[in-house]
Amino acid sequence: MVGFGVVAALLIMLVSSAVRVLREYERAVVFRLGRFTGVKGPGLFLLIPIVDRMVRISLRVVTMDVPPQDVITRDNVSIKVNAVLYFRVVNPEEAVISVEDFFYATSQIAQTTMRSVVGEHELDQILSDRERLNQQLQTIIDERTDPWGIKVTAVEIKDVDLPQEMRRAIARQAESERERRAKIIHAEGEFQASEKLAAAAGIISKEPMALQLRYLSTLSEISSEQTTTIVFPVPIDFLTAIAQKGNARGA
Repeated sequence: MVGFGVVAALLIMLVSSAVRVLREYERAVVFRLGRFTGVKGPGLFLLIPIVDRMVRISLRVVTMDVPPQDVITRDNVSIKVNAVLYFRVVNPEEAVISVEDFFYATSQIAQTTMRSVVGEHELDQILSDRERLNQQLQTIIDERTDPWGIKVTAVEIKDVDLPQEMRRAIARQAESERERRAKIIHAEGEFQASEKLAAAAGIISKEPMALQLRYLSTLSEISSEQTTTIVFPVPIDFLTAIAQKGNARGA
């Protein structure tokens, strides 16, 4: 009875070690006596105990943080850039056979590629055209990891750390740009106002009554204010006539 119990326990252990169940997003790369035999899963499948060995691979998207990298831009500015990488395994066989550790290898490729690609651009391009830079990084990393059965779905640059003196220079540049725009807007306003005044002067010169109406409007505005000083606008042609008479008498 004891021997039968031992045999039964061994059989149960062998059956339990032979039965494998994988989830929908998992695959098993199976080796039989060291030789690749196929990819199993998802669901229930059997392995030959002792003879078969499997490597479990997840097909879900992996989010990887690319640590900050010291980069010298094309215009000789030293910055630190970090990013986030999204990838997944599309070929479990290649991910296990072609590379020892696909996760570590992908991380190293992402770091070296980011240093080389970012270093080819000037600082203004890195700050203003980040979307195109992300696309370029994604394309290059995806091409280099494709032989490992890896598909890079996206690369996003998160932060660009600038030196303090460069931050101050950018702040001064932005302030100068705001002042330039303010001066342009002010000059455009002065130009438009001068055009309106010139048009009004042309109308008044053609219609003398318009000037008289303006005088009356000015008197009305002055009288409505609480002031002890009263100003009477005198027509310019009246002063001109007085000046002409004075000159005639002097002659």
